[in-house]
Amino acid sequence: MFEFLRQPGFFGTHATMGADLSQLMATLFTGLFIIGWLQAKQHRGHHHHWLMLGGMVTMVGFFTAYYLFRQLGVLAFEGKEGFGGSQALYDYVFIPVLTIHIILVIIGLVMAVYMIVLGFRSQQFLSGARVLSAARLLTSWKKVSLIFAALLAVVMLLFGTRVMSAGFSMRKLEVYIGFLTLVAIVFAVEMGIQRIWPDGGQRHRALGRFTMIVYCILFLTGTFTYAMLYILYPGKIG
Repeated sequence: MFEFLRQPGFFGTHATMGADLSQLMATLFTGLFIIGWLQAKQHRGHHHHWLMLGGMVTMVGFFTAYYLFRQLGVLAFEGKEGFGGSQALYDYVFIPVLTIHIILVIIGLVMAVYMIVLGFRSQQFLSGARVLSAARLLTSWKKVSLIFAALLAVVMLLFGTRVMSAGFSMRKLEVYIGFLTLVAIVFAVEMGIQRIWPDGGQRHRALGRFTMIVYCILFLTGTFTYAMLYILYPGKIG
């Protein structure tokens, strides 16, 4: 699989297959999010729900595999040889934009998981229509702790099974720790934000707008780094 993703891409640039797939999927995700957001503005709850849920679930899996674990699509750790432009352009333009992009990827992952859960928790059905509830939506620390403890037990069981079948690997451990860290951050976000917006529907709308802005900027920064790496200033890698 890794060798396949390192092959030349299909857009006709200097990009790899992994980079082209990354750019294609980012375009599809962003399109789904924008269409889903427009559906919400038109009070089409069912359309909004499935468009956003499908886009976010796919995006979480995609970013987790490609950006956090395989690091495909952006040459964050390849050094200057992966960039064909000048040193000044690399230091003062490419690296700052890439840094913003990676930070937004992390924020986007957290918000995707959080918004999926919040969407299910804050919805209600009125006369067959899916709408947001205006009721208070609060979670206790006790409930969060129980959920996290149960999830931790499952993750430890899965990791132990993997170790017994394939041996210990620090990379595997990092993956499982990364997953638990992401879940912990989502819970922390929930406990903090619910104090600001106890109303579930209001919270969903406000954070939905913020998340849409993050995804749009994420798409722009990703497209910018793709263009610099594989079209404008291709280097020795990719």
